[in-house]
Amino acid sequence: MTGKMNKAKSMKTRHILPHLAVKGMMNNGAAYYPYLAAGIFSVFTFFVFSSILHNDIISTLPKSVYAWMFLSMGRVLLGIILLPFLFYTNSFLMKRRKKEVGLYNILGLEKKHIGTMLFAESFLTYLVAVGMGIISGVVLTKLLFLLLLRMTGLPVDAKFTFSLSAFGETAIFFFWVYAINFISNLIQVGIARPADLLSGSKKGEKEPKLLWVWAALGAVALGFGYKLAIYSEADSMIFINFFFAIFWVVGGTYLLFTSGSVAFLKLLKKKKKFYYKPSNFITVSGMLYRMKKNAASLVNICIFSTMVMITLVCTLSLYLGLEDMMDFSFPFDFNVYLQEVRHQEGDVEEKARELAGKYGVEIKNYISYERITLAYGKKGENFGIVNGDVGGTSSYLTGNYDVNIFLEEDYNRMEGRNLALGEGEAAVFSSGKDYGYDRIVFFGKEMKVKEEPESLRIAPKSENNVHAGQFYLVVKDETAREGLVKDWATKNCVADVKGLMDGRYRMVRLDVAGEEMAREAFGEEFWSWCVDELGCVRADNNISTRSDQKSMYGGLLFIGILFSIVFLMCLLLIMYYKQIAEGYEDQGAFEIMQKVGMSDREIRGTIRRQILLVFFVPVLGAVLHTCAGLVMVGKLFEVLGFFDMVLLKMCAAGVILVFAGFYGASYVATARTYYGIVSRK
Repeated sequence: MTGKMNKAKSMKTRHILPHLAVKGMMNNGAAYYPYLAAGIFSVFTFFVFSSILHNDIISTLPKSVYAWMFLSMGRVLLGIILLPFLFYTNSFLMKRRKKEVGLYNILGLEKKHIGTMLFAESFLTYLVAVGMGIISGVVLTKLLFLLLLRMTGLPVDAKFTFSLSAFGETAIFFFWVYAINFISNLIQVGIARPADLLSGSKKGEKEPKLLWVWAALGAVALGFGYKLAIYSEADSMIFINFFFAIFWVVGGTYLLFTSGSVAFLKLLKKKKKFYYKPSNFITVSGMLYRMKKNAASLVNICIFSTMVMITLVCTLSLYLGLEDMMDFSFPFDFNVYLQEVRHQEGDVEEKARELAGKYGVEIKNYISYERITLAYGKKGENFGIVNGDVGGTSSYLTGNYDVNIFLEEDYNRMEGRNLALGEGEAAVFSSGKDYGYDRIVFFGKEMKVKEEPESLRIAPKSENNVHAGQFYLVVKDETAREGLVKDWATKNCVADVKGLMDGRYRMVRLDVAGEEMAREAFGEEFWSWCVDELGCVRADNNISTRSDQKSMYGGLLFIGILFSIVFLMCLLLIMYYKQIAEGYEDQGAFEIMQKVGMSDREIRGTIRRQILLVFFVPVLGAVLHTCAGLVMVGKLFEVLGFFDMVLLKMCAAGVILVFAGFYGASYVATARTYYGIVSRK
């Protein structure tokens, strides 16, 4: 009989548990609904990436490989971001639920029953998030796919089909995300005593020991991260240094918020003349309490704010500067390298104009010149063997600089000038920083620099150009050029000087104006003719290359936009949960301050000052991080061929101002929830 009763009781309990789970979610709607919304948006974003990746079109469209590559990398990075973020938000929910769970335990629910209830909550949350997220994805993915095609310059009439793999991968990934959260909740409940559960929602983060030691380490780590960001050179190590800088800045920020802030407030507390003034006493005590409990959350706000601003700055700068980048990297639509055979140049021009008529395009900016390129080491005004010494001194020539030598005749025809060089004179142009010397010395032989042109049609110039190992030397005639070549050959142990001279190129460069499809068709046929029939040394179809680059950077822009939205979502949810946490924690403090005689106005003013400080200190830190990171972002952009630092700084200033306004508006909106909780009796 007793067994039947226990069995009936157990069955009744199992039926009640799902209802308790739903009721618990609804009763905690202020915390649960944003968590569900974050889950739905996370699933939606992940599903968008997966759907586009698994679409057959993305693997068959021309030049879509870059979009596919960046989407693949973006999905991995998205998973790395979403997993800890959803774990963090789940831990906040569990902290709010511990008192309720402890009460259930005291009233007779066993730990296994509570575990079943938590499973029901996690499973329902998973179903709602995945179901709503995928439905949203099905509705909006095609629109985002068209946006990707538009940004990457791919054909926008491509049809979009969904893949079952995208549905499966999304469901499986988030199954593990919610499973990890459920297991974490189960462990917390399983190892805790009922009394611990009842007080769990009031338990803050422990104050770290050795405050000043950790604070000093935080300052050192942050300083080292800033040093890497500001002083790293734009070389092959720049990308590695970028990730190291992020690591040190994040670590330093965490230590300064968790230890440095508490150490500073304790120092203020020891200054009795300052501390025991009524307004200072309440503010410092309140801030000390808040920083002890919430420092790690403030670190998250600071880091996510930085990520939002840096991502938006990069995205906006690339979008606005993309055409200038393309123009700098590819100043002409076509480069044709001809061996020194004069009749070939006429054939090139004739064929170009023939195909222009066929495809309805126009040939513009047609130029030709003869050049020979020699590699030198350089120190100051001295050019010689790479890593050789300067005239027997202890100074060494470093780097590997290309010196492109061409004749005064070609220069005047290209530039429409009448430069007249004398014996032993030259004109020097650098594609990077100005050469800046009045003479140039090759293997100890000096030439006078008569002129340093400000511009050159065949070579765009930027002082920020990290690929600045290019010099253009204009000499009077063939005799002067041959003398330079002979000296170079002798010093570099090249016996066949005639072969070296015969190896010089006749370069033909031209632009093509017209509709994009016609230009591309012209480019393909003209390139094939140059390579297959003309037998040129090399032909560069920059129409096609620009299209590839646009596809690559368009993919980056698409990823940047989506990630900016993801980071903003994470930031808003953290801010919202922080306001809820502050509200519940300040309920008791609000009542105590009323009982000791403070008016509602004084109490609200005191709490408002503390909350403002707590929420705007992370933004100040984020702005500092962004300003320091901007230096390294500029150097990374230089490697990619983006040299407009004025545009980058203007974008950064605009993003910081807009973000500050957005953050302030978000704070005001979420603060209403806080004041509603605090004022609740």
